Amino acid sequence: MLESLFLNLGQHDAVSNEEKELLTGAMSTEKYFLAGEDIVPEGSRPVYSTLIVDGLAARYKVLEDGGRQFTSLQVAGDFVDLHAFLLKTMDHGIVALSPCHVVAAEHSRLRAITEQAPHLTRLLWLDTLVDGAIHREWIVAMGRRSKTAHLAHLICELFVRLQVVNKSRDMSFHLPLSQAQLADVLGLSVVHMNRVIGTLRRMNVINWVNHMITILDWERLVGIAEFDPTYLSMRNEPR
Repeated sequence: MLESLFLNLGQHDAVSNEEKELLTGAMSTEKYFLAGEDIVPEGSRPVYSTLIVDGLAARYKVLEDGGRQFTSLQVAGDFVDLHAFLLKTMDHGIVALSPCHVVAAEHSRLRAITEQAPHLTRLLWLDTLVDGAIHREWIVAMGRRSKTAHLAHLICELFVRLQVVNKSRDMSFHLPLSQAQLADVLGLSVVHMNRVIGTLRRMNVINWVNHMITILDWERLVGIAEFDPTYLSMRNEPR
């Protein structure tokens, strides 16, 4: 069940069998969420951190006028709220964008890990640091990239992250988002979102049919996006 987590952490450094056993032992509650359900509500004070076993979720904020902005996408192998272990109160919500299978690590057990397993603690710390790096890239994309480059960057990022946890196939991956949800990621209207997707299609760098994205020209897509995966810290080295 935790294979995606082990693959995710293992891209940064080796995870020992003892560390895998500690993580497995920290997990308790197993839940399933339907698309559109909150996995972690804004303002809540969770006593556990939630790991996605399968599915797609998003962090989001809602404005007073009802406008919603997604601030990150979470895939299999991601803790959606590991930071809640120390922050306590959630200042944003986590919503399931597809049916999601999750398990929860109780904070009391995570605390024991920090006291007993320094290397594993560093890997979990790195997981939150990569989350922060992803947020920085999204801010840059939102503020400075063209919308075409922004979408291209998102596609590159998701493909690489899904490839790590064996959720892609060749140069294709499943993205179960409506255009309205994707518009909430890029901060666009649905009409503008449709135009941006059409632009990448006409450039013949992607094919997008029934939520399946196929990358036709990786090098050109990377060039359009100015995508540099350094922020994902995917080099395997001692931590």
